[in-house]
Amino acid sequence: MKQLLLILLLLMTSLTDIIYAQCNGRYQTEIFTSVNVTTINYSDVYNDIRHEMDIYVPDGDTLLSRPVIIYIHGGGLVLGNKNSTDCIDFCESFAKRGYVTVSINYRLSDWSTWFSSKQEQYESIIRAVYDSKSAVRYLRKSFELGNNYGIDTSAIFAGGYSAGGVIAIHHAFVDNLIDLPDSLIENDGSIFNLQSSASNIGGIYGLEGDAGNYGYSSKINGVISYAAGIIETSLIDQYDEPLVSVHGSNDPSVNYYCSPVYGNPAVFTICGPGEMHPQANLSGIINDELIFIGVDHDWPQAGHLNPNFTQAVNFTSDFLYPLLPCNTISYIEEEITNKNLLKTTNLLGKETIGSKNEIIFYIYDDGTVEKKLIIE
Repeated sequence: MKQLLLILLLLMTSLTDIIYAQCNGRYQTEIFTSVNVTTINYSDVYNDIRHEMDIYVPDGDTLLSRPVIIYIHGGGLVLGNKNSTDCIDFCESFAKRGYVTVSINYRLSDWSTWFSSKQEQYESIIRAVYDSKSAVRYLRKSFELGNNYGIDTSAIFAGGYSAGGVIAIHHAFVDNLIDLPDSLIENDGSIFNLQSSASNIGGIYGLEGDAGNYGYSSKINGVISYAAGIIETSLIDQYDEPLVSVHGSNDPSVNYYCSPVYGNPAVFTICGPGEMHPQANLSGIINDELIFIGVDHDWPQAGHLNPNFTQAVNFTSDFLYPLLPCNTISYIEEEITNKNLLKTTNLLGKETIGSKNEIIFYIYDDGTVEKKLIIE
């Protein structure tokens, strides 16, 4: 095992310069000094402020195939907008690295209705996820209609802070209506079916939702969770996308483990990184987490004025970088004959058959090692 880990370490070290060259020095640090922001309506069903997005692109960049990150604001599904400080700072930071970044608005719930009804709480997630999916489809539609934003549709990531992270997580990890709970207890003791709720909201388009841009994929390629969580960890399986989380250990709103939101039994329970990442490990999907010890829920709100936020952005950048298309190729280019495959391992040296979005090392009997990322 020690010899294998040494081989992998040497391989990854020796590839650093090659990887850097393949991405042309982009995506790790801020290489552009300014960005340009365009505001558009992303839905072809709804034409209102809740369906606006800001698209950030680096000024002076001529590349026409850039990865995209959609960042979604927080606010407990009842407040907030795309102009929050963390949204602006996140989008500017990654656009200056060479990404195209997007900050979206989405449908919000009425405060009093939301707190009085768990069904409304869950349905507010569903509506927001449907808006997020429409935003992704808009980007793919814009690509086909001329690619005005210079994006790579095979590298669209989504994430956000608090409720925004919750939206991105469920966008990625709810694969079918039947994944959703079929019996949940309302605050008055009655039972409701979230599968039926999601189906009713989505109408004929089901889990693709009611916010338009149909005929294009809503798939994303990775999830970024800042102070967020998931309603059920069983939603995470071996076919899911990579997940990176940043969370405070003393978060009273979204517990690091599982607890009702805000610690209020009238609000649905959500599970943070302390439960999500063990499930991600069991499922074999790529994942990582950064925990701020003793920190509460509010650390992203001031953006880069809080050093924790800057650390989170850099941690996220490092996590996403190996997943980018400019890095996901086989690095052993010469034809090597008469070699036999000994084993395939993951990043930790554990033998695996590999699954979607997992980095795999192919170990051959002639001493060569190939690194590959399995994608759809």
